[in-house]
Amino acid sequence: MRLRRIWDGATPIVQLNTGDGWIDVREILTRLSPRFPEDKLANWSSDLVALLGTPASLRANLADAARELLPNAGEAGIAMIPFEPRSYRDFMLYERHAVDAARGFVNRFMPKLKPIVRGYEAVTGRDFPKLRPNPLWYRQPVYYMGNHLTFVTDGADVPIPSYTTALDYELELGFVISQSLFNASPEEGESAIGGFVVLNDFSARDVQLEEMSSGFGPQKAKHFGSAISNVVVTADEVLPCWQSLKGYVKINGHLITETTSEGPRWSLGEMLAQASRSERLYPGEFFGTGTLPGGSGIERCQFLLEGDTVEIGICGVGSLTNRIIGEQSRK
Repeated sequence: MRLRRIWDGATPIVQLNTGDGWIDVREILTRLSPRFPEDKLANWSSDLVALLGTPASLRANLADAARELLPNAGEAGIAMIPFEPRSYRDFMLYERHAVDAARGFVNRFMPKLKPIVRGYEAVTGRDFPKLRPNPLWYRQPVYYMGNHLTFVTDGADVPIPSYTTALDYELELGFVISQSLFNASPEEGESAIGGFVVLNDFSARDVQLEEMSSGFGPQKAKHFGSAISNVVVTADEVLPCWQSLKGYVKINGHLITETTSEGPRWSLGEMLAQASRSERLYPGEFFGTGTLPGGSGIERCQFLLEGDTVEIGICGVGSLTNRIIGEQSRK
């Protein structure tokens, strides 16, 4: 199923896409059973994560019943962020991205190391060893905690922070959980995933380099903003193929890169098992898989400028477009 939220000026409305258009979930639920308690109807028809947390049988019936209804006429309401993340953890699953991004940092910000790295790789035909992730990355899934309060969705303007001259995009697969987890097994973790979106984890690369060198994780380099697509695709459609999805990046309408989600170091269930180790996770917490190989500007030393429009997409999940504006233009 594909789900979204719209704003009608009073309350969020969750809608389901039938392939021919969008239908209000409340209308479908009422058709399924006129005996649903009002509190449940109100919750499921306005809170997308709560709907994802309902029994699978109810969601299957919901999809079946929707096919018998006519889509809403016109485009009533304004599309909005599909859910407000309760927290945000961004993992790093792809070694190729890590290595190529590290080389990009050298090329852009470490001129003294650049000839050494280039010389080694030219002679050996192998990646410079220090470009590889920290040894911990090979032993367990690693992540940073981001700012869950600065998310925007498709069509929103993203201001360039005043302190950076190297604003970057990052193409990622994101997902939200709809069940609570604690000391979960990988299988339990995977079964708690409610739905998937496209994630752009914007980064201030010049600031990130200094912050990471401090011994702590990224702060102002990441916390100013992230974006997710405004349609959620349910887990049953994405989980079977999440390691073979095709993705792309376009800037100002020009194709910059094509990539895939192939070759992650860890599974999504292993990510959640690590995150829930002696720590309770709750419905609505949001996770990123890390940048797909080739899915960031640092890998080619190409950054975003004021006036750029960046579009990222993952086939079978969706797309996300944002315009970059100056901070002074922010209303």
